[in-house]
Amino acid sequence: MTRQVYCVGELLIDFVAEKQGSDLSVANLFNKKAGGAPANVACAIAKLGGSSRFIGCVGNDPFGTFLLNVLKENKVDISLAQRSKTFTTIAFVSLAEDGERDFVFSRGADKKLVYDSDVKSGFEGNILHLGAATAMLGGDLEKAYGRYFFDALTKNMFISFDPNFRGDLWKDEEQAFIKKCMTFIEKADLCKFSLEEAQLLSGKKDLNEACDVLHEIGAKIITITLGSEGTLVSTSSNVKHTIPSIKVNPVDTTGAGDAFIGCLLQQISTLNDPHEIISNTELLLKMVERANKAGAITTTNYGAIPSLPTRDLIFDSSEPQV
Repeated sequence: MTRQVYCVGELLIDFVAEKQGSDLSVANLFNKKAGGAPANVACAIAKLGGSSRFIGCVGNDPFGTFLLNVLKENKVDISLAQRSKTFTTIAFVSLAEDGERDFVFSRGADKKLVYDSDVKSGFEGNILHLGAATAMLGGDLEKAYGRYFFDALTKNMFISFDPNFRGDLWKDEEQAFIKKCMTFIEKADLCKFSLEEAQLLSGKKDLNEACDVLHEIGAKIITITLGSEGTLVSTSSNVKHTIPSIKVNPVDTTGAGDAFIGCLLQQISTLNDPHEIISNTELLLKMVERANKAGAITTTNYGAIPSLPTRDLIFDSSEPQV
């Protein structure tokens, strides 16, 4: 049985300045891409043969139509998506020669997501992924985000949390960001952090110490993505391993972390009980190895969603899904 993965958060337009350096003030050409971490995760799951549903809001404008069409084309269930009179959210992305990027946001319809109490009827035994780039910035989205999280706790869902810290959104407000994340880290079965996020949220530079602090808060499984160095995996039973990644020549790192967590969740969704991965370290490490591969492949082309790998690139044709 394949569990459904509900992905909650933003769906937005990325206007990407490719190969124009990291200074957006001098960029002249921008390419329109579909973006938003939870939407990327939903697409990553669907492209690997999983079942994903997106919960978020876009504008009732051509950009919103474009975004929903992209998700639909990638076989993501968009029946729970909402539309607003507010214009679709936009992010301007600078993309340097080494593939690294920076963001400037113009928030719009993503914050207008309204909680729908009927959604929880499908939650029982499934998976909830919470991507948080804009979800803790107030408004209807933050309220809906918190209520879906509470519903997930009451419905025995496996809960995945990715804080998606963006400095442009939290200038001089890092402490507020940290405080808001604690509620989700406390109850999450799986937390996916970048190096920066793990250090920021734990207050520790050393990653082993950071993991210990985050487990003490409540996180059961922690993955810290380290780019070309792979992923540090830590469990609440004090097992820590760094799983290497494959070697690639990155051109755009946008969406690599989303591909990673999407691939990991797709594999977890095939288990009879997703919660069993918490105690099955051997299986978890194998899953992370595949997820690393998904993240690396995504960096070799431009645009997150078009670059997400299909199943044949991740799994050997002879092996089962898990």
